[in-house]
Amino acid sequence: MQHRVLEPGYGWMSAISAGLIAVVVSFSGPSVLVFQAAHMAHFSAQLTSSWIAAIAFGSGITGLYLSWRYRAPVIAAWSTPGAALLVGILPGYTPGQAVAAYIAAALLIGLLGACGLFDKLMRLLPPAILSAMLAGILFHFGAQVFVALQSDPVMVLAMFVTYLIARRLAPRYAIVAVLLVGLAVAAYGGQIRAPSQALQWARPLWVRPEWSWHALLNLALPLALVALTGQYVPGMAVMRASGYDLPSRSVVGAHALVSLLMAPFGAHGINPAAITAAICTGEDAHPDPRQRYIAGIACGLFYLLAALGGGALVLLFSCLPKAWVVALSGLALFAAIANGLTGAFASETQRDPALITFLLTASGMSFLGMGAAFWGIIAGVLAHALQNFRWKRALMAPLAQQQS
Repeated sequence: MQHRVLEPGYGWMSAISAGLIAVVVSFSGPSVLVFQAAHMAHFSAQLTSSWIAAIAFGSGITGLYLSWRYRAPVIAAWSTPGAALLVGILPGYTPGQAVAAYIAAALLIGLLGACGLFDKLMRLLPPAILSAMLAGILFHFGAQVFVALQSDPVMVLAMFVTYLIARRLAPRYAIVAVLLVGLAVAAYGGQIRAPSQALQWARPLWVRPEWSWHALLNLALPLALVALTGQYVPGMAVMRASGYDLPSRSVVGAHALVSLLMAPFGAHGINPAAITAAICTGEDAHPDPRQRYIAGIACGLFYLLAALGGGALVLLFSCLPKAWVVALSGLALFAAIANGLTGAFASETQRDPALITFLLTASGMSFLGMGAAFWGIIAGVLAHALQNFRWKRALMAPLAQQQS
């Protein structure tokens, strides 16, 4: 492979800038889902600030440690599909029940990693059904982009057109461009309000867990599944595609441990990044693959700085128009929705179970106290089992035994 001839120091600067861009992309899109979930659940500003600080701190410390240990650009982030799941489910639970579910999800993921069952579980569950569940969870957010056109057509349309153009010219910076254009239009229209109080540093808030079987089944289990399928699998795939074959047991275990420690402060999960990991693992981050770990360390440090400003972020986002938040979060998930749909319907033999899972999950229904994501997985697995069960062999086996 031929590398570009660079001036001395360019590699370090490009690696550091890649880490900064990864953090900016994370906060410009996926973090909006956290604010939406907190708003829907009527969480206080202090609890929301603690949540933001915890996921930023957890992402920073995990990326720092793993990047330094393995000399690889390991980028940690919070679960984007997990945050999307919380928007619809979290309003039904108290903060203590949510924290208990976060702890259970982290323990489940950690157990799978420690026992070496992570790869086996991913092979056992049909990939099409997992992709369909992920697409179903995110579908609502993508559709809301066009619903938001009714309330603010100028700003949403400007953001949408910017997204299309940026995806064509500079895909890496598409969401950042959408964020800036949306802010510019909102500011020009006088839609940005002044903060109601002074900006403040993040204040971690300890939440005592409240254990509930209902929350464990309806929140913890889907949260763990979407984290595994939507973050761990693609995150590890990005690393391996870039030539960094890290031990999955150590990577999964480290993220699960930090998730467990950050859960009482409101963090719903720290996972390997996928989209932002691609920013730091390519040649643009550093021409020498052995030096790209600098981008991972820089990303971790910028995350730690962002954790200090959790309180300020809460106040700033409360000043922005709702249409901007809805459009930004939806556009940030377009790529994830497309990947989910592609994986769901790629196999012709799996299309019916995948379609059932997708439609059921996207419906947002609730039955027997369980949410759509839970029933989507159950229905998809049952449909898969029925379609792939060898009926003829099962019916003929007793006859063959009698004749013998």
